[in-house]
Amino acid sequence: MSEPLTAPRLLALRASVASYAPAQTALSTIEDCEGDLEDAAIALAIRAGQQPEQDNERWLAGLAKRCRAKICHPDLRTQIEGERWGEAAQLLAATKLIPDILALPVLLYAQQQNLEQFCAPLDGVL
Repeated sequence: MSEPLTAPRLLALRASVASYAPAQTALSTIEDCEGDLEDAAIALAIRAGQQPEQDNERWLAGLAKRCRAKICHPDLRTQIEGERWGEAAQLLAATKLIPDILALPVLLYAQQQNLEQFCAPLDGVL
């Protein structure tokens, strides 16, 4: 299980997702789950009509891995590294790989796993 997001971190995220409503919804759910990204992702997935069948952390990890090629693409990776979360979430949601309200949790998960390590399997490929 990853560390819960802290109140100051959540506040900073709120400002960076102000222009993208699905990311605002996701952030509100993360706040309701006391910063627990995995619990929030499950709640959001159920809201989006998905039925996660694994434990929370493994399910979110699998979802992030499914999106790895897009997350690690230079265009999106630059947005993540610059902590432009609203723009990053919009770019990931536009791929239609996952429901739009799951884009922010997936991106935050990838960052928590150390983006450089998360993207290492694709280095030199993208």
